[in-house]
Amino acid sequence: MTSSAGWILAAFVLYLGLMIIIGLLYAKQNTNAEDYFLGGRGLTGPVAALSAQASDMSGWLLMGLPGAVYAFGTGQSWIAIGLFIGTVANWLFIATPLRLYTIRANNSLTLPTYFENRFHDKRRILLGISSITIVIFFLVYTASALAAGGKLFTSIFGINYHVALTIGAVVILAYTFMGGFLAVCATDFIQGMLMLVGLLVVPIVAYAALNGNIIALLNASKVAGGAKGYLDLFANGERPYTLVEIISQLAWGLGYCGMPHVIVRFMAVKNETELKKSKYIGIFWVALSLFAACAIGVIGRAFLAPTVLEGGDSERVFIEMILKLFVQVNNAPIIGGLFLCGILAAIMSTADSQLLVSASSVAEDIYKGIIKKDADDKTVLKISRITVMAVAILAYIIALDPNSSIMKLVSDAWAGLGASFGPTVLMSLFWRRCNFYGAVSGIISGAVTVIVWDYIPICNGVTPSTATGLYSLAIGFAISLLFVVIGSLLTPAPSEEILKEFDDVKNRRVN
Repeated sequence: MTSSAGWILAAFVLYLGLMIIIGLLYAKQNTNAEDYFLGGRGLTGPVAALSAQASDMSGWLLMGLPGAVYAFGTGQSWIAIGLFIGTVANWLFIATPLRLYTIRANNSLTLPTYFENRFHDKRRILLGISSITIVIFFLVYTASALAAGGKLFTSIFGINYHVALTIGAVVILAYTFMGGFLAVCATDFIQGMLMLVGLLVVPIVAYAALNGNIIALLNASKVAGGAKGYLDLFANGERPYTLVEIISQLAWGLGYCGMPHVIVRFMAVKNETELKKSKYIGIFWVALSLFAACAIGVIGRAFLAPTVLEGGDSERVFIEMILKLFVQVNNAPIIGGLFLCGILAAIMSTADSQLLVSASSVAEDIYKGIIKKDADDKTVLKISRITVMAVAILAYIIALDPNSSIMKLVSDAWAGLGASFGPTVLMSLFWRRCNFYGAVSGIISGAVTVIVWDYIPICNGVTPSTATGLYSLAIGFAISLLFVVIGSLLTPAPSEEILKEFDDVKNRRVN
């Protein structure tokens, strides 16, 4: 091992050790299920904001998005624009009503229990459907994070992908298993800060090193359509972007109101004052981060020229920039190691949240909610930790393919969760007439649409996604919303008790 690799390894060991220590410290604070899943609803504004955004963005922010811009040009930034709009709308319109409603609806701890309590589903059909949907799509989502971790370790240390995958999975599993929600949020806060610093510093230093030659270097890297087409927001290489392509990328923003690992942070904030702080911090963080991630793709293409990263290797652009800047050019491997830890932070901050939400769906919603309703908190905590381990193992198996695309895995999971839950969350908060039948119809139709659209070759041997070029979240969200409305209008209106709860939340009569 070279001295540079040794310094980078030292930075990784210190960082990973710190994450495990945090898990140990918070393990003692979990005395019941509400502590483990929501931290006793005691999150402060800054922690909630950075935890929500760090858990949302994942390795996709530092690898998937920069890789897409690196490979195809700034037109891929429409995804970032859609996500920014979705983030703002989520904080401004969803956060406060959802927090109030989950308290009013029998102190709901998870999204499935919120649906159950919101629609008074005594048969627990919504609980079961929601929980199963979460586990299915979160397996894919967690696999994307683990795959990103494997690629990171392989790129830096040259070790076997499967060994690298195992190391990352074990560390994430350790502190999530022990510390629960508070450990996840505390580590996410640190990880969010580390991600932001890396996102801002690396492209600025790399741009300064280009000495204004970015156009010439982009042409030297043989970008499709030349530098002019590459930098055109409305160009996809040598041709204009189609309306379907722009709609598909903007549609990523629709996913936010249905992401269980993001909106659970809204449910856990201490009070509305802290929630107000969270809004501004979260929106500011995501604006800076998305802009910087797109800049990394463009600047990285010029900075690494004439070397061109092909295919799936384009997702390593940020890693290669850090190695070139701080190891090859400036001989500062310990600083490079810290910035590389920022990529690991992005990966871990999402994987831990996904594991925890999956655990809550199985332990709190399926086991205690359906199988054994009188289960005590000690048993629920035990089942939760077993679920964390089981989901991690299954996600690890999905991620074993070293050629798996981080962008594709995230895209599939994001669409599934957003289409399944987004319309139902929106209608449950803002439409008084929304009822149980509409909610069931919306969740099932959204999930089925995404699966058919992305995986079933029903259009002359190809999937509808391939045939139309339209992102499954766009069509899935629209169909789910339609089913929520039709299912509610064709069935009996909600009871007076349900309507009173809706009015209480609307008028902020919540204890």
